[in-house]
Amino acid sequence: MTTVIRKQDLIDSIADALQFISYYHPKDFIQAVHQAYQREANPAAKDAMAQILINSRMCAEGHRPICQDTGIVSVIMKIGMNVQWDTDSSIEDMINEGVRLAYNHPDNKLRASVLADPDGARKNTGDNTPAMVTYKLVPGDKVDVHVVAKGGGSEAKTKFAMLNPSDSVVDWILKMLPTMGAGWCPPGILGIGIGGTADKAMAMAKEALLDPIDIQDLQARGASSRAEELRLEIMDKVNKLGIGAQGLGGLTTVLDVKVKDCPTHAANKPVAVIPNCAATRLVKFTLDGTGPSLQTPPSLDDWPEITWEVGNARRVNLDEITKQDVLEWQPGETILLSGKLLTGRDAAHKRMVDMIAKGEPLPVDFTNRFIYYVGPVDPIEGEVVGPAGPTTATRMDKFTRTMLEETGLAGMVGKAERGPTAIEAIKDNKAVYLMAVGGSAYLVSKAIKASKVVAFEDLGMEAIYEFEIEDMPVTVAVDSSGESVHQTGPKIWQAKIEEGAIEVK
Repeated sequence: MTTVIRKQDLIDSIADALQFISYYHPKDFIQAVHQAYQREANPAAKDAMAQILINSRMCAEGHRPICQDTGIVSVIMKIGMNVQWDTDSSIEDMINEGVRLAYNHPDNKLRASVLADPDGARKNTGDNTPAMVTYKLVPGDKVDVHVVAKGGGSEAKTKFAMLNPSDSVVDWILKMLPTMGAGWCPPGILGIGIGGTADKAMAMAKEALLDPIDIQDLQARGASSRAEELRLEIMDKVNKLGIGAQGLGGLTTVLDVKVKDCPTHAANKPVAVIPNCAATRLVKFTLDGTGPSLQTPPSLDDWPEITWEVGNARRVNLDEITKQDVLEWQPGETILLSGKLLTGRDAAHKRMVDMIAKGEPLPVDFTNRFIYYVGPVDPIEGEVVGPAGPTTATRMDKFTRTMLEETGLAGMVGKAERGPTAIEAIKDNKAVYLMAVGGSAYLVSKAIKASKVVAFEDLGMEAIYEFEIEDMPVTVAVDSSGESVHQTGPKIWQAKIEEGAIEVK
C-alpha cells in the first residue's frame, strides 16, 4: 500500500514541532532534573537547578524560549519505502521551509543563530536555515521524524577519538569530561557512539540523545549488553567527579548516559561523545498521509512547583560601581545586579579588539562598566527583550586582557568557567567575573526592564545592547584575586564523594 504525503504536511509539522520544543521541555527531562534537585547537597548547584526548573515552567506557561540559543536544527528521518511525496521539492527544501516559518513566527520569534560562510564572512542566514537533515529508507508506509534544536554551547563540547582496540572507553570519557568545562550547561545527558567509522560514531552519539531518560529503570533491572554496562558504569563514575550543575560542584553532572554501538574495523575503536544541555529540545512525530502531525501540549501539572529565594544576597547598583567595590566580593557569593548593563559577545569583541589595535575610538565607554555575554532573542509585543540568558564565557577569554586593560571595564557576566588566560587577566586587573545560570533565559529576561542597541546594529543579536536591569541574580565565579569557583567547587565535592561523606544515588 502506498502512502501519499503532501508537501505542506511536512512543512507544517516541522514548524509546529520547532515552536513546541522551544518552550516545552520533554517531560522525562523535567522529572530527572527535579529528582536531581531534591537530592542535591550543594546549595549552589541546588539553586542553579531551581532556576532551571522555574524557568522551564515559565516558558511552558508563556510560550517563550527556554534558552536564548534556540539552536541549530537537526532532523533525523526514517522514510518508509512505500511512501510517495506529493511535491516537486526536495526533503531538505521542505524541512527548511518549516524551519523558516517556525523561527519567524510572530507570536514566538526564535533567535536565528546559523551563519553561512563559516570560515569567512560568517553572515547570519536570517531564518536559522539550513537544517542538518539525515534520512534512511526503511520498510513501511509511514515517515518517522525526530526534530532537534541543538544549542551551540553543548555542541561545542563534542569529543571524538580513534582509540586503540585495547583502550578503555570509560577511561577516555572520564578524561574528557573535566576538559568539557560547564559550557554545555550540566546537568544534561551524554550521547556516546562506539564503533563503525569516524562519521558513524558521531551519528550514533547524536542519535543516542533521542532516546528517553530511563537510567533508573536500567539500574533497577541490570545490564543485558555491553552498551548497557557502559551506561551504568559511566553514569556512576561521571557523577562521582563532583562537577555538578553548572560546574559548581555537586552530586549530579549527568541525568542519563546513552550508548549506541555497531561493528567496526579490527584495527579501530572510534568513540564519540556529544552532550545535551539543560535546554534539551527534541520531539518525534509520524506522518501517515492523513495530514500534518501536530504536537499536543503537556499538562502544567507535569512541572514541579519550585520556589526560589535569593537569601542574603548583596545588592549592587551598576550605575555607581567602582573598581574598588568589586574587591570586596567573595567567590560563590550571590549578587543582585541593578542599573545599566552593556552586552557583547564573539563578533562584538572581535570588532572592538580590532578597533583598539588600529587606535580607533570605541562607540561605547566601558569605564567602570560590566559587559554581559549574551545574544538575546528578539522581543515580541509587550516585551523589552526576549529570553536573554548567558553564552559561554570561555569564547571571550582571548579578548579579556585587552578589554580590561584598554577600556576600563570592571567586570563581566557570562555562563560557565573561565580559562587560565582570562583568570590571569582578571587577577592582574583586579576585575571580577560573574556567572548567570545557563538554561534560565526567560527567567533572566524578567530582570531586564529596558533595552536598546548602542553599537554595531549590523551584527543583529550580536550587537552591543544596553540593558536596564533590576535584581538580576548572578554568582561571583572569579573574584578579583583570581579564585574560580569552577575550580574549587568540583574538587571539594569530588573529595566529599570519595570520602563517603556524601552518597551519589
